Amino acid sequence: MRLFALLIGLMLLPAITWAEDIRLKDLVEFDGVRGNDLVGYGLVVGLNGTGDGIRNAPFTEEIMQNLLERLGVNVSGEAFRPKNVAAVLVTSELPALARAGGKIDVTVSAIGDAKSLLGGTLVMTPMNGADGQIYAVAQGTIIAGGVSAEGQAARVVQGVPTAGVIPSGARVEREVEFDFTTLSSVRLALRNPDFTTAGRIEQVLNAEFGRRVATMLDAGTVELDIAATGMRSAAHVIGRAENLSVAPESRARVVVDQRSGTIVIGEEVRISRVAVAQGNLTLRVEEAPMVVQPNPFAEGETMVVPRTRTGIDQAPGTGLAEVTGGTSLSELVAGLNALGVAPHDMIDILKSIKAAGALHAEFVVN
Repeated sequence: MRLFALLIGLMLLPAITWAEDIRLKDLVEFDGVRGNDLVGYGLVVGLNGTGDGIRNAPFTEEIMQNLLERLGVNVSGEAFRPKNVAAVLVTSELPALARAGGKIDVTVSAIGDAKSLLGGTLVMTPMNGADGQIYAVAQGTIIAGGVSAEGQAARVVQGVPTAGVIPSGARVEREVEFDFTTLSSVRLALRNPDFTTAGRIEQVLNAEFGRRVATMLDAGTVELDIAATGMRSAAHVIGRAENLSVAPESRARVVVDQRSGTIVIGEEVRISRVAVAQGNLTLRVEEAPMVVQPNPFAEGETMVVPRTRTGIDQAPGTGLAEVTGGTSLSELVAGLNALGVAPHDMIDILKSIKAAGALHAEFVVN
């Protein structure tokens, strides 16, 4: 009987279906395994006449003077107005557990009135962390993605020519001290806190190690006991746990961008049965002033008489259309598409459906 009951229980387990599985490393941040932001102030040289105007950006002249003096060139009291240099801010992120001698990517952005950084070279720039210490030094040729061209009466700009990147452009000079061997437990911080997802992470970890090693603390934190796993170090535990698959649970959410007309609907969004009517009003105001002047050789003066024409046009719209309640994302999309309206009009319709209580989801407007 016991064997029969066990077989029945195993047969029922596959009936529990969750969403698509995601690797644990893509769902959580491991406590202590994090990057650190770096920033530096430097000088870009070698620009083709697209650098800072020294009079409009005096800080460029100051940093250039300091650089030349460190190289043994005395420029005190000299008046120089080069157009091939630009002051920039250099930003990057020091990866977790980065070691001295390693290389990281950097982003270079102009802070003066430079027109383009295309073809420029960043001169050796120290990069500081939040504690003021130098953790990396950046230098190299900038790769800018924008294009700028101008003539005497017109200018065209495509992309952002005043910002660029230097792949592997900074060398790590200082390490952030962190010892994994001293950890007795590791906390897993969920990127999207959710009680259901945290509970599933706890369940998957305990099943993987065959004992109770994980404990859900709250919706955003799961604690992993290193000693209970029986492994040699926290690094070995994370290496084994980070590739486990977990099915995350997501909130029902509709995100719209009014500027571009973009609408993103989550899989869990549901809508109740509702009827929608939509139409457009167009207000028209036209100014057509008329010039009135006296007859030849007659007394009087020329006057401008205002003439305004106004009107209101109403488009026929979609009429009263029924959107049936959908039990899946595809049914919801099919019901909304049946209205046959533009994306910007669809945003207004979704707002109204939400106000009517028929849209069962969080509505986010950007």
